[in-house]
Amino acid sequence: MRILHISTRLILGGSQENTILSCEGQADLGHTVALAFGPIFGPEGSLLDRIESHGGVETIQTRFLERELKPVTDLRCYRELRRLIRVWKPDIVHTHSSKAGVIGRAAAWKEGGAAAKLGVVHTIHGLPYHPYQSALKHRIYITAERFAARRCHAIICVADAMTTQSLAAGVGRPEQYVTVRSGMETHTFLDPSITREAARRELSIEPGDLVFGTVARLAELKGHDDLLDALGDALKEHPNWKLLWVGDGWWADRLLGRVREMGLTSQVISTGLVPPADIPKMMQAMDVLIHPSYREGLPRTVPQALLSDVPVIAYDVDGTREACIPDQTGILVKPGDLPALRDAVVWMATHEDERSRLAQTGRALCEEEYAAPKMVERLEQVYEDILAGRPLRQPG
Repeated sequence: MRILHISTRLILGGSQENTILSCEGQADLGHTVALAFGPIFGPEGSLLDRIESHGGVETIQTRFLERELKPVTDLRCYRELRRLIRVWKPDIVHTHSSKAGVIGRAAAWKEGGAAAKLGVVHTIHGLPYHPYQSALKHRIYITAERFAARRCHAIICVADAMTTQSLAAGVGRPEQYVTVRSGMETHTFLDPSITREAARRELSIEPGDLVFGTVARLAELKGHDDLLDALGDALKEHPNWKLLWVGDGWWADRLLGRVREMGLTSQVISTGLVPPADIPKMMQAMDVLIHPSYREGLPRTVPQALLSDVPVIAYDVDGTREACIPDQTGILVKPGDLPALRDAVVWMATHEDERSRLAQTGRALCEEEYAAPKMVERLEQVYEDILAGRPLRQPG
């Protein structure tokens, strides 16, 4: 097959890692694969070197595919993508993220999807509409997603919750949806190249420290302020408790300024931007992962922690509970419930044997379910069903 993936930005992020692993896996199976994306900028880093080093995937940077709503630029992007599809002649166009999903599906549908000359697929990594945006923006995003859902054959969700929420918003038809778990290179977490002791030494973490780690952009709705608000006093009471913040973002200066103002500089370790290859090492340094994000699809950092034998505390949003399962692999907290977040941290700190049980259960659950080859195999099945004109097969 000729498979054209379209993603808005090739920054360091979960949906982008998912997309790149899909491209690489499909190229390794002998398909002709290209990845189109918009300009890369900002403190979130880039995955361009990673995909280019593979050698089997053609990379195409488009000029007008930007994240922000810009009607004139978006129209130019639509025309640009139509030309690309016309010239590249894919069998499958597979879009990722909201902006690329709406414009890319519209372009692909016009260039052959509506006439069943090519298959049009979209993956929902996380919903673009959520309770924390303005009512106007919320309506615009839902309207755009309803429009785009009528211009594709299949909608892949990384979590069952994405399907439930999309259908509740009137986006698409039930028969369009199929769940394909977000794949990752599980062996790098199951068999890390560095020991826990060595990973902690590199970060100047003492043997007796208890490390609560977070892997996320330092940005809006990721919950770093909640960690400081919930745990500020507890950290001062327990000098051996450490917060390990892995990531960078537009809010870094403000958040680290708060850390200094609170007198917690010695207890908050901020790594800045870390390449994906170093995430297993960061996981090795943790005793518990905390993921207090207010919106997600299915956060990759949760199964990655569990694969690393690290239990999880997370906000109960979207698809998070499909990996962080209460009393099985971690603790779920209502978003914004700071006393409950603090209580969960205290419980983890005082129940070492239970932490181990949660982590071991999670590791067994995630080892096969989130392997990249399984994701690629499921995508292949979806593509084949579309091109054959048959109903989508569900996982089972």
